[in-house]
Amino acid sequence: MQIASTAFANGAAIPERFTCDGANLSPPLEWHDVPADALSLALVCSDPDAPSGTFYHWAVFDIPVDRTGFDEAMPRTGQEPIRQAVNDVRKTGYDGPCPPRGHGRHRYGFRLFALSVDRLPLRNPSCRDVENEASRHLVGEATLVGTYERSR
Repeated sequence: MQIASTAFANGAAIPERFTCDGANLSPPLEWHDVPADALSLALVCSDPDAPSGTFYHWAVFDIPVDRTGFDEAMPRTGQEPIRQAVNDVRKTGYDGPCPPRGHGRHRYGFRLFALSVDRLPLRNPSCRDVENEASRHLVGEATLVGTYERSR
């Protein structure tokens, strides 16, 4: 299974429009080679370099397996049956990279999980809840890493 973006390459800088310094839009994502036994997908975006520990920016779950990606600027609501979790900014949906100024380059992992269940049994979850529950039903995983740094 593979995940990619037309906005940035794996290991490259995330363009400003997808960060708190820009329009704060979710980036376009695409994936392929989902395992044949997967019944749904989940996506989690987090920053392991945050000063207080991993910071969660986005989680999307109950993604149908026939879906092959997301367009830029995914709305926070109205995507049934797809659901989104509450991020660490305490909002549902995507909030982009926003590391502390002068803290150096941070890595942002967009992790795609192929799952053995068609829906995760979660009500109003946090991104961490989605990641934890997805790990219990994992049949495949792919990661795209982007970076972002805010100058002083």
